[in-house]
Amino acid sequence: MGKKGPTRHLKREMAPHFWPMPRKENVWATRTGPGSHGLNVSMPLLLIVRDFLGYAETAKEASILIRQGKICVDGKPRKDHRYSVGIMDVVELPNAKKSFRVFPELGGRLALHPISGEELRFKLCRIIGKTTVTDGVTQLNLHDGRNILLKDRGGEFAVNDTIKLSIPEQEIVEHVSFKLGARVIITGGRSQGRHGILMGVGSEPGKKRTATIRTPENEDVRTMAKYIFAIGSETPMISLPGGA
Repeated sequence: MGKKGPTRHLKREMAPHFWPMPRKENVWATRTGPGSHGLNVSMPLLLIVRDFLGYAETAKEASILIRQGKICVDGKPRKDHRYSVGIMDVVELPNAKKSFRVFPELGGRLALHPISGEELRFKLCRIIGKTTVTDGVTQLNLHDGRNILLKDRGGEFAVNDTIKLSIPEQEIVEHVSFKLGARVIITGGRSQGRHGILMGVGSEPGKKRTATIRTPENEDVRTMAKYIFAIGSETPMISLPGGA
């Protein structure tokens, strides 16, 4: 009899390459649950607690900490050890008084960048879709799986723009347009993790459209436009790794 539905298991040798865990010590890895981010662009909360931060030595210890509600993601305690954590998510450990934002890093990896103060109260979300639903309400589809409904401000936003959301209230605080001169960061491809100023957007059709950014080292980098994440109009709204 054939297989029915997707698998719920994941072997370590088949896990995304950027997950920081030994591949041959054990057979199985914790698979991210369905939700906000896809498997290849996220990691389970258990992996962050055990392998990234080192607050647990085993999966059992990490699961206990998570079930106790001691780890918050985007301002809310998450008690599912399989909860998927991806780019721009805010991970907070109130008891340890430590907080991090998930950033893309060179080599296709994800990194935890320490943050504090006002940065704990918001996150940036990229608009990946925009539709009109019942009664003319505009629905914004965001990169982290969220959907925002707008009754009268839909015309202000476009696909590829970025919105600044307060957390956990999820209210729009600020809006960054995807246009020349915007401060951006690359979230995919071989140039993942590099940041700079958006200098140009190609005329290619659809998903093949490219974009060029100029890095702080005055180097022009060309990548797919779908990998460009605007983080500010004139200056970045968030702190960047390396103090850039």
